[in-house]
Amino acid sequence: MLAAAVLGTASTALAAGPAQATGEATLTADPLATWQTDGIVWSLAYAKGIVYVGGTFEHIRPPGAAPGSGELARTNFAAFDAKTGQPLPCAPAFSGGSGTVRALKPSPDGSLLYIGGSFGKAGPVGRSNTAALNTADCTIGAAWQPTVSSTVRAIDVTDDAVYIGGGFDTVQGQTRERIAALRPNGALLPFKATVRGSSIPNDPTPGVNAITVAPKLNKVIIGGRFTSVNGSLFGVHALAGLDATTGKVVNSFSGWIPQRSAVKTLVNDGTNFYLGAEGTGGGVFDGRAAGRLSDGSQIWKDTCLGATQAVLPYKGVLYSGSHAHNCESTPGGFPDIGNRQHFLAQSISDKTILPWFPDTNDGIGEQIGPRALTMADGVLWAGGEFTTVNETPQQGLTRFAAAPDTNAPQVPLLSGASTARGKITLQWKASWDRDNGVLTYKIYRDGEYLTSLTKDSRYWDRPDMSFTDTVQPGAQHRYSLEVTDGTNVSGRNGPVYVTARN
Repeated sequence: MLAAAVLGTASTALAAGPAQATGEATLTADPLATWQTDGIVWSLAYAKGIVYVGGTFEHIRPPGAAPGSGELARTNFAAFDAKTGQPLPCAPAFSGGSGTVRALKPSPDGSLLYIGGSFGKAGPVGRSNTAALNTADCTIGAAWQPTVSSTVRAIDVTDDAVYIGGGFDTVQGQTRERIAALRPNGALLPFKATVRGSSIPNDPTPGVNAITVAPKLNKVIIGGRFTSVNGSLFGVHALAGLDATTGKVVNSFSGWIPQRSAVKTLVNDGTNFYLGAEGTGGGVFDGRAAGRLSDGSQIWKDTCLGATQAVLPYKGVLYSGSHAHNCESTPGGFPDIGNRQHFLAQSISDKTILPWFPDTNDGIGEQIGPRALTMADGVLWAGGEFTTVNETPQQGLTRFAAAPDTNAPQVPLLSGASTARGKITLQWKASWDRDNGVLTYKIYRDGEYLTSLTKDSRYWDRPDMSFTDTVQPGAQHRYSLEVTDGTNVSGRNGPVYVTARN
């Protein structure tokens, strides 16, 4: 949807509403019918027409099905046709350890899917917290079987290296503290960085949560819950840029991540990198930031509260999953009104929050809501802990496409009164739409179209609107109102009967 489009023809323009960026188009906020899980989705990946889902679950079930209905067994891993959304038979079980898949990343050519988590078995074979899947035939790769001492939470891949991060302290029997690099055949590379401490007091899961690699710059950026890299006690906190060959710190990002905040997600588009953070305690940095890969300089940083778990850049928009509840200091943002907005879209150019507001509930587990995002052929897949999407039951997975936009705005309550001779004033409160900021209000008199007004609105900012009609004194007229987002039209409200003063 166009973030700043003016829909329809307006004969009367009212004052501008919330701040917004210009030109960025978002996806619709109308979810596609999507299969569900019976547990938490921690990670998503796309390769060669297939979307892979990793998490902590035992079954999947059809769209709209209640828990326990129409289930297919899937142990912490599932695969879906990216075009149709239908489940595929590729379903190796990941078991042992804590029985969970935390990270998925395809090789650059899509032939392998690297998998991390806490497990001792991948399909029929033993594996130590990481495995590789041959995407052509859904077999567990024989070459990739490194021994990793604890949970793998993050993976990124280049043509000749696989970087893994997590809570481990040894890989292949050698010391590798929370970050390691291996060849695609599982051989340990010389890359070595010692990641220690925790940015969160009493943290049970210190270590590396996120990795993004820029091979052309020979750089690896890591994020997580740590306070020291390679012995540095100052300047490195939860985020560091490393030389991709040696592990030496090349960017410290001093001051980016405050005390009691951790980096939960990292991604790059070849030019910039983007992160999402989670704070512990009130008012701690929970939002998103954008930086330049080349020199590590900060482009922008928002101030939203509500832990961010996933970010994904797409066509000039940064999509994110969080439980944002206060973004009042971020352009286009909302105050703390007791809500939690679980999906956001922001302009990559200036961090403005765009009018795209699909939503979930907090769900199960830690009650965070969405935890993972991936783009598959123009369709955004989201996974997490949620059990509803846009107030409709839907567990673990959902999808959003660029079209069609199917939901019309609600029509507001209309009232009218004659305020002067031959004058009738109509009043209503602006409606709002999940994926359009500017709405058009069409006024009808005696069943015939009269005029249109446009207004920018959000669910937390619905301005009062009015229109004064000039008619014959003493005449009674019937008025009604409908609202359109440019594609969908609400039903008409009213009618309201008003007699003009003599």
